[in-house]
Amino acid sequence: MTTLIGPTNSLTDVAGLRVGHYERADDGWLTGTTCVLTPDGGAVGGVDVRGGGPGTRETDLLDPRNMVERVHAITLTGGSAYGLAAASGVADALGEDGIGLPMGGPGEVVPLVPAAVIFDLGRGGAFANRPDASFGQQAYAAARRSGVGGRPATGCVGAGTGALAGGLKGGVGTASAVLPDGTVVGALVVVNSLGSTVDPRTGLPYAVGCGLSDEFAGLRDPDRRDLEEARRLAAERAKLTGIAYGMATTLAVVGTNVSLTKAQCQKVAGIGHDGMARAIRPVHTMFDGDTVFTLATCERGSLDALGFHQLLDAAGDCVTRAIGHAVLDATTTAAHPYPLRSYRDAFPSAVGA
Repeated sequence: MTTLIGPTNSLTDVAGLRVGHYERADDGWLTGTTCVLTPDGGAVGGVDVRGGGPGTRETDLLDPRNMVERVHAITLTGGSAYGLAAASGVADALGEDGIGLPMGGPGEVVPLVPAAVIFDLGRGGAFANRPDASFGQQAYAAARRSGVGGRPATGCVGAGTGALAGGLKGGVGTASAVLPDGTVVGALVVVNSLGSTVDPRTGLPYAVGCGLSDEFAGLRDPDRRDLEEARRLAAERAKLTGIAYGMATTLAVVGTNVSLTKAQCQKVAGIGHDGMARAIRPVHTMFDGDTVFTLATCERGSLDALGFHQLLDAAGDCVTRAIGHAVLDATTTAAHPYPLRSYRDAFPSAVGA
């Protein structure tokens, strides 16, 4: 089977999905919110939560045993449990636009906005600076403005603004795949993991082995000096920063254009975690809140067993590849108590610098 990269190699290659970010990185702030917006009629959703310290909203309604089929947006945000307020801002904005589950007369709707958070409190210097409802409203507005098919910004944006990935700067990444039958799969991730995204033996991101075509072709094995320096700094910083429950977390949204049931969406989310495990080691720890959402826009028909198997395979790889791009697209960022170094600055020889 020949799998191709989508036109923008992003989640928004799934027609109808849009992405918007809002962040602050000044005056003690280093946090943000990302909104994944569905078509106005919603998308069938699923979720799989595996980390030991999750922070989520409205994930129970995605259980296949429960009634509601479609959701109207997914919110990914910094701010730990406080940041869930951003999802209320997304819901308020959807409601003002008349988008949601019809519950009465014209315009009387209840928007359904599942959400999950990462821990980034204090990384900008002020612990109290975290996303609120206004962040969600701004991220929603950005998604609306982006238009269908626009490639979302990646790196240190939105929910990835204050992200830290195994000692290196984390962030937002995305990837997509187009299968021979026209099925499109895309993933968007926020990488804020306790585990490392870099193979300590080679200095390359674990994800590069899953790249399609030549998407990671610009990388090469870093030299020994870069490897030794990265290990030294990692050991020093491990002494400076304590670990507490929920102080890490990787989030993902997997989207597809085919028709899926809620149970199938849940299965896709589970396979998304397999993709996460290929790119982060260790993963799903008691200190992470790792969560994967699925959105099926149902633009195309349902799949037979083989077609669904191929979708699952592509979904896992899209998550892996998106994590690789998140790490490579991040930039070194001033933070508290020390700057968060990007992969490109930690391993300049790997990127030809």
